[in-house]
Amino acid sequence: MPSIFPVGPYGHVPAILALADGTVFRGISIGAEGTSVAEIVFNTAMTGYQEILTDPSYNGQIVTLTYPHIGNTGINAEDVESSRIQVAGLVVRDCPALVSNFRSSQSLPDYLKSQGIVAITDVDTRKLTRILRERGAQGACILVGGDTARAVEFARGYSGMDGQDLAQKVSTNKAESWTQGTWQLGSGFRRPDQSRFHVVAYDYGIKFNILRLLADRGCHVTLVPATMPVADILAKNPDGVFLSNGPGDPAACDYAIDTCRAVLDRGIPLFGICLGQQILGLTLGGRTVKMKAGHHGANHPVQDVTTGRVFITSQNHGFTVDADSLPANAKVTHRSLFDGTLQGFELTDRPVFCFQGHPEASPGPHDILVLFDKFIDLMTQYQARPSK
Repeated sequence: MPSIFPVGPYGHVPAILALADGTVFRGISIGAEGTSVAEIVFNTAMTGYQEILTDPSYNGQIVTLTYPHIGNTGINAEDVESSRIQVAGLVVRDCPALVSNFRSSQSLPDYLKSQGIVAITDVDTRKLTRILRERGAQGACILVGGDTARAVEFARGYSGMDGQDLAQKVSTNKAESWTQGTWQLGSGFRRPDQSRFHVVAYDYGIKFNILRLLADRGCHVTLVPATMPVADILAKNPDGVFLSNGPGDPAACDYAIDTCRAVLDRGIPLFGICLGQQILGLTLGGRTVKMKAGHHGANHPVQDVTTGRVFITSQNHGFTVDADSLPANAKVTHRSLFDGTLQGFELTDRPVFCFQGHPEASPGPHDILVLFDKFIDLMTQYQARPSK
């Protein structure tokens, strides 16, 4: 279906999006030249395309944005969740010709080209989303040019997400301190005055806003590589350990499971988000399952099973923990109201809890930020123990 919006000054270089099932979409390139082959998923958020592009949990995936206008506020230096674009490719309905925002310093196409990211516009994303919703996430290829047969061949050659350890690919390679707080209009990023807690955060693909929210709450954060030996973090005498979000198959992260087991044995407060929840579940002997289409969006209702309260949350994951596979000391705390899948659990005998969605969501929603306060409460109690 031809676009009803102008392509603008980015040219009319043809591009092809091919799916492993043989479906082909023709459009216009708005990114770098070349080819990208990866799993394709869709995200239903209406805002935050820059945060989505830079979310490390999307590493190794082509992202389709269902909102039709993408790029109209341009790109700025502040709305990023990592140091670079993480997606393997981008698919949008329309990239507007005009960019308008007081913070904008670059257009979306220029941003994509500068980092070598292949992208396509003029695609019927409503049709594409229906295909992915009904048939599930699958291999895909974005090819700049007109070779349809080659694009389909590449898409069908994709090996799948199962067994892929991508956390090490996106992790920091050295321990580093983080003290920057959240961004405020007119003043920029906060600089918290004091730190009450020392948190060691394992970087499996952590988002900057997680670190900022911990800093806002009086945490001095030491960010460490995904494979750092647990003895090294215990030597830092942390008040809490954080297991971050990240991409890939959690079952492939055996090093993270070993780390989590050692932390549990020490009784240190532990908070896991997204991949962190999946790692905790595997550590306890549970199992993870590849979802049909995954959860990717900013309007997912999640219910606290104890209070009945419903939170609107941001989500980005393709695997989930099977709640029935967890041991008796794992108490389910949250479930998705979309499909009933597990969204959170805590341990009844240790100061440990986790959440599958992204409670740190930037630009939003912010309903479930209370989980960060829960982590602070657990560390406060831990500090007060006579044996600490």
